[in-house]
Amino acid sequence: MKKEVKVSIGGKEITMETGVIAKQANGAVLISSGDTRVLVTACMSDEPREGIDFFPLVCDYKEHTFSAGKIPGGFFKREGKPSTKEVLTSRLIDRPLRPLFPENFFNEVQVIANVYSFDSKNEPEVLAITAASAALYISQIPFTIPVGAVRVGYIDGEFVVNPAHEDKEKSLLDLVVAGTEEAIVMVEAGAKEVSNEVMVKALEFAHTHIKELVKAQKELYDMIKPEKVKVEERFIDEVLFLDVEREISDKLLDALRIKGKLKSAKAVKELKKNLVESYDEELQEDVAYIFDRIKEKLFRNYVLNEGKRLDDRAFDEIRPVSCEVSVMPRAHGSALFTRGETQALVTTTLGTFGDSQLIDGLEGEEEEKFMLHYNFPPFSVGEVRPLRGPGRREIGHGALAKRAIEPMIPAEEEFPYIIRVVSEILESNGSSSMATVCGGTLSLMDAGVPLKKPVAGIAMGLVKEGDKYAILTDIAGAEDHYGDMDFKVAGTKDGITALQMDIKIKGLTEELMAEALNQARKAIDFLLDKMTAVIPEPRKDLSPFAPRITELEISTDKIRDLIGPGGKTIKEIVDSTGVKIDIKQDGKVMVAATNEDASQKAIELIKMVTAVPEVGKVYEGVVKRIEDYGAFVEILPGKEGLLHKSEIANHFVRNVADELKLNQKVLVIVKDIDNLGRVNLSRKQLLKDEEGEGGERNSGNDNRRHRDHRPRHGNYNRDNRNYRDRNRDKDKKEE
Repeated sequence: MKKEVKVSIGGKEITMETGVIAKQANGAVLISSGDTRVLVTACMSDEPREGIDFFPLVCDYKEHTFSAGKIPGGFFKREGKPSTKEVLTSRLIDRPLRPLFPENFFNEVQVIANVYSFDSKNEPEVLAITAASAALYISQIPFTIPVGAVRVGYIDGEFVVNPAHEDKEKSLLDLVVAGTEEAIVMVEAGAKEVSNEVMVKALEFAHTHIKELVKAQKELYDMIKPEKVKVEERFIDEVLFLDVEREISDKLLDALRIKGKLKSAKAVKELKKNLVESYDEELQEDVAYIFDRIKEKLFRNYVLNEGKRLDDRAFDEIRPVSCEVSVMPRAHGSALFTRGETQALVTTTLGTFGDSQLIDGLEGEEEEKFMLHYNFPPFSVGEVRPLRGPGRREIGHGALAKRAIEPMIPAEEEFPYIIRVVSEILESNGSSSMATVCGGTLSLMDAGVPLKKPVAGIAMGLVKEGDKYAILTDIAGAEDHYGDMDFKVAGTKDGITALQMDIKIKGLTEELMAEALNQARKAIDFLLDKMTAVIPEPRKDLSPFAPRITELEISTDKIRDLIGPGGKTIKEIVDSTGVKIDIKQDGKVMVAATNEDASQKAIELIKMVTAVPEVGKVYEGVVKRIEDYGAFVEILPGKEGLLHKSEIANHFVRNVADELKLNQKVLVIVKDIDNLGRVNLSRKQLLKDEEGEGGERNSGNDNRRHRDHRPRHGNYNRDNRNYRDRNRDKDKKEE
């Protein structure tokens, strides 16, 4: 039986319904806004997976091209592996839900979000997060705290909830917030240098709408009243716990405080192994579990009660930072950024048109002209595992770093290159994505990319028990693992460009968020000072190994001439020079080459093809056709003019073929151009100029005959009268 609830968010009605479709799933919700429809299902395995100590939750988001009335591209004409957007949205669904499941729950749970209709106005991503929560909440799956999600824009000084796709370009902020009725649990944002104050107000604005979405889910829950699976808490013998704690606490704390991630991890591992083996076999599993709980307890007590971090840093202290640039000589730009035991080698490659990535999504095709790829090889954490393609983690970290830097990338008109940044993580102990932001900025500046401003990023942490809390700057791996928050902030000196937050506790208040942002602001300023001390501004010159792009402008009515019939002309220029040429509809022509000579040659050819004949200008032309009345001379590629026989020489010309030959090069001047665009040429004028300088002479390939011994036509004396009479009739006929 159909159950349905409706809620108005930002003047748009959102509907959630269940009970009609996908009824065999444990939970299924069809969420609608406008003509966008997303079906989200949730299913749970009957039994927990044995031998695991983590919650096996899988969230998948799928955009079907039929939802936008499109047929997939490619050879197979069907949806293939998940796109980058689908992977990122799958992560967006997973992140707010995972911390809200019971601690001792190990059944497999799969959430699948299918976009079945898309109206190009109401975006499906945030709808999918809310519907995923609703599908879990109305099922027997032990998920008892519903979550809502909204997208917030900041347009013309006003916050807008769930802005239309076309409005996102005008927004200074692209913020996705997920939260419960009490607090925010997940934040993902890209921004154009917004202030901390604007960001906090945006979070408060988002939370008011999230509460409405949660309220609607509770109404749906009350209609169904599902019976939830009970999850038993793991029984731990208190006496055994205290015995282990007394025996191991001091040694474990010493091991945790050993300098060096790998040394500390090795000491902790050995301590655990010796401890577990010292107990009877039937107790070993419980002892191993107790050891891990004591390790977490020691860390949290040390921070909150001792007021110290395991590496003795102050709460707002950043680990030692070093920056180097130009470390890889053949890369167009490179940097090595090291912060503590996290190290990123980041390179920049400049490409030309044709190197951009084509993205085919529901919204249509678009070109990706700035790419940032993040790689996390196993040696970065001292592990051995097979190399595979990028996983969800790599894609997510790369997308975050890209979002942080992208607002500072220059416009195409200023810097027409395709840019690819690659971050290779060489060491990792906390926040390699923010090391990628810092290293990426250095690498781009080293490559000569005129960034508007440098960008830096920092990861913040939180340890909270009741009212007592500590905000940690530049968290290491253990602080991320045992802390309550992973809060990454990136920006320039003037504002935030990216934000990502995941919470492991039930939520975070706006006041705590504001305090964490202010502490992050100081860290970003510190890092920017360190970075700009090494390279204060982008290099003025590109790498000698980078391609050069030259821009010239032609008349739009000459585009056809440059392309030529069937692309013949442009292909000939490319083949003869080896350059790349891109022609815009507005007449801008981009020439890309790694060789300066090839570039100049191509530019000259383009100028010749697109040049317009000018009256009074001298050209070296080629005779293409000979007629009785004159010759047609090509003065520019594809452009011919008529050299009438009366304009060929200073003497009378009976036969054009006696004066000129096919394919002969000849100097001519443009006499005039008529209203139909026909060009009339003269050679006679140039010959007169030569005579005035000392007599008629040959020049270059001008193979005209010298007939100084013959009388000039129209300028002979009486002694030549017989000659004139003899040829009068013939002359008149020829003329």
